[in-house]
Amino acid sequence: MFVLDDILVKPFVSVLDILQTMALGEMYDVESIRDDIKENQLLYEIGERPKSEYETRKRKLEAELEMAQMVRSQMRDRMEIKR
Repeated sequence: MFVLDDILVKPFVSVLDILQTMALGEMYDVESIRDDIKENQLLYEIGERPKSEYETRKRKLEAELEMAQMVRSQMRDRMEIKR
């Protein structure tokens, strides 16, 4: 019975695990969030974004970055990062 389970179920579980890892990698892309932080800073510096909007967006992006770094560190052993 266990052999049959391994043959039938293991490939699906493996594919689902890979899909989950890829989805989390996309959702918590640290470089993308860093780019958004830089863009926010640039728009504020050239005067296209008011200070209140800049500060609100900055806090939101910094929280996202912290969460992304935490998720990435927890996933480090599960995924291979290609550069």
